Order: sequence, then C-alpha cells, then structure tokens
Amino acid sequence: MVQTSVIGCGNMGSALIKGLWQSGNHTIVACDLDPDALEGVADYVDRTTSDVSDASDADVVIVAVKPDIVGAVLEDLDLSPEQTLLTIAAGVSTDYVEARTDANVVRIMPNLAAETGDMAAAVTTDGITDEVRALLDDAGEFAEVDEEKMDIATAVNGSGPAFVFYLIQAMADAGVEGGLEPGDAETLAAQTFKGAAETVLRSDRSVDELIDAVCSPNGTTIEGMEVLWESDADAEVREAVKAAEERSAELAAEFNDE
Repeated sequence: MVQTSVIGCGNMGSALIKGLWQSGNHTIVACDLDPDALEGVADYVDRTTSDVSDASDADVVIVAVKPDIVGAVLEDLDLSPEQTLLTIAAGVSTDYVEARTDANVVRIMPNLAAETGDMAAAVTTDGITDEVRALLDDAGEFAEVDEEKMDIATAVNGSGPAFVFYLIQAMADAGVEGGLEPGDAETLAAQTFKGAAETVLRSDRSVDELIDAVCSPNGTTIEGMEVLWESDADAEVREAVKAAEERSAELAAEFNDE
C-alpha cells in the first residue's frame, strides 16, 4: 500500500482521492481547511486533517490547491528527498516548487474523470518514477510530456472534459428534438462518447480509419459526416483548445511575475 496524502479537497483533489481509493492500492490522508470539503471525502480516506504538516508523512504528497496558495502550502511542508511531491496547480512550474522543497517534484495535470478511474493526465518527464506511474495508472491513463508542453496538455486533457460535455449535450439535444426522452438521449450520447473513446484507446487503427469503419457507403453515418466535413466544427474545436492553452500560459506568466 502506498501512503498518499492529498492537500486540497476541491473538485480535482476529491476526484483523485476517490479514484485512488477505488484502486485499493493506497492509504490516503486528506487535508483541507474547509470542514465541508473534508466531509465530502471522509468515506474515501483513512484520515482527514486540517493541518498541512500532519499530511507530510506520506510517501507521495499531492498538492491540489489554487496556484496562489501553493507557496504558503509548501512553506508548511517539510519533506525529504525520499518523498515525492506531485503538484497540480495550473501555471506553477516545477522549478518554482523544487526551490521550496527537498522532495522529488513531479508536475501533473489530471482531470475530473480520475473519480471513476478514467482520468487522462499529463505528467512532466523530469522526476517521474515508477511509483508515480503506478499511481497515475490507478486513476486512468497518462502521457509523459516535457515541461514546456504543459500549457497545451492543460488545454487538451485538463479543459477538454468541458468541451466533450458540450458535444454530448449537443448530441443529446438532437436526440430530444427527434423525439427521445431527455434521460434516454443523454444516456445514449454519453455512452456513445465513452465507447468511442475506449475504441480509440484500445484499437490499433487510426481515428480516420475508425471513422471509415463506421461509415457504410450510402448509409446514415456518412450523411452526418458529410455535414461535419463541410462545416468548421474541427476548426472551432481547435480554437477552443488554443484559447485554453493561451490562458494557461497567461496564468503561468502572472504567477511568475508575482
């Protein structure tokens, strides 16, 4: 069992806690100043605390707080080189954290699907260990990227779930307009995205090849795809990702200027 502590039990911290708990491979300490946040994760941890220093004895310490309080949290953490510190805060560089701790530092950008073990995470190549890889495996899938790629990774997998939710809603709305009950339309749209994503991850075929496999000549799918191919839908999605990437870079610049 890996002794793991999570400092910050907001949306992302609590999602990681639940995903790691589900794996059964961790003893977890949750730390937050908000009693309600601790109450929300109490069933998924071995212990809760409001004292940051009380969460510093773990093999892996995960800091999942807002960027503007990362420095304050690090001041209260006394970690050794044998420990690993995972940071999630957008825009907070590895260099910034390494200058304030003796622990091995690894920067990650997970997403909320960690809660169900379906997380997509980006992790910096520097400092990553097999222990970190195993932890990320417990919560989903991950890709190792260079530090300078974290802004685009933040946009793709960090912000990406919101873009996918938007598309699921659009498909569900189309189903409702066609006569489906709202709950049925949402189930069909969401499960379709889930199944399609699993197919992409498990198949040796490219996305284009998978599209071709669904598009029978003169069938229903090809008619819908013709509409998408003739539209600017792909360009708009790229613009959404680009906007999120630029904002991530702005946050990093603002943080470094402080």
